[in-house]
Amino acid sequence: QVQLVESGGGLVQAGGSLRLSCAASGRTFSNYLIGWFRQAPGKEREFVARIRWSGGSTLYADSVKGRFTISRDNAKHTVDLEMNSLKPEDTAVYYCAVRSGLSGPYDYWGQGTQVTVSS
Repeated sequence: QVQLVESGGGLVQAGGSLRLSCAASGRTFSNYLIGWFRQAPGKEREFVARIRWSGGSTLYADSVKGRFTISRDNAKHTVDLEMNSLKPEDTAVYYCAVRSGLSGPYDYWGQGTQVTVSS
């Protein structure tokens, strides 16, 4: 089992910044992926960014590329999402998730943290 706890959400004005953090505990996998997803009211959950725990390769959704940065701290077992130049359309509940297998779905999820960007 992997436990994930997100923190750092809040209310910010458009153009501002927030930093989300995901703390992972429990069983660890050297080759797993940690991703950030978000779900806005009335919309489906969408991929935001992900990082490979081993090696640190990253991938971003086009909508956040150049504005968001995902990073990891191996010692603290945390994955952060630095969000800059925030837009009202970034408003959503943000979730971190782990894919423990070499392929397939993300199988562990956090409880989510609310990000609200005012115009």
